[in-house]
Amino acid sequence: MSHPICETCGTQFEAADPPPERCPICEDERQYVGWQGQRWTDMAALRAGKRLRIEEDAGLLGIGVVDFAIPQRALLLATDAGNLLWECVPLVTDAAVEALRARGGVDAIAISHPHFYSSMVEWSEALGGVPILLHAADRGWVQRASSRIEFWEGDINRLSDDVTLVRTGGHFDGSTALHWRSGPHGGGALFPGDAPLVAMDRRHVSFIYSFPNHVPMRSSDVRAMQARLHGFEFEDVYGFTWGRNIRGGGRAVVDASFARHLARVAS
Repeated sequence: MSHPICETCGTQFEAADPPPERCPICEDERQYVGWQGQRWTDMAALRAGKRLRIEEDAGLLGIGVVDFAIPQRALLLATDAGNLLWECVPLVTDAAVEALRARGGVDAIAISHPHFYSSMVEWSEALGGVPILLHAADRGWVQRASSRIEFWEGDINRLSDDVTLVRTGGHFDGSTALHWRSGPHGGGALFPGDAPLVAMDRRHVSFIYSFPNHVPMRSSDVRAMQARLHGFEFEDVYGFTWGRNIRGGGRAVVDASFARHLARVAS
């Protein structure tokens, strides 16, 4: 019996035969059910029919599935809190695991929000049973349970002197950004998933409740995010997918984007 994987969002579920009738991630208003209806695959079929892109993205090793589901990519961060895999993807391969091991392996997985939970449990197992750090506010969105999942609470989770998880909220109640004080290039880096979301021009960030359905965040959530990120300095902002990064001046970009958004929705 295999673990079904939703073809639209890439989330892996508990083992079931037949698969569930519905994917609650996709039926939520922040996502969508595929236009052909609910469809499922599994890890064996993904390995046979899809491939991983494994390459550098702005100085960090990235891993993403080519042409499948949401196009997020995971990043390996070599920090003083250990080697962290930031975000997760649906497909696990031996080649990807070996690429991570060649860089020193992975000590923990941290994920920004439920759309990127994907095959997190399978990744943990492939990497030796490493912990998966998720915000407790999003506990109800986990579709495959595991003792490897560690839920944290509150607005701040300091993993080390250099690395902090910040609950930004807005998109999901537990939406999380990772702040790396030194960052890969010095000057600090923010890894916000998509809350805030690096815009296509890579000169702004935006504040979106539903990316595919074009629903903006409430102003109260944007203000709460602004307050939670206050005091964190960073030059770079790494977006959720390949190349969607802001290199240099990131703190000023985020501050200006907060001001722009709040002025627009108030006008």
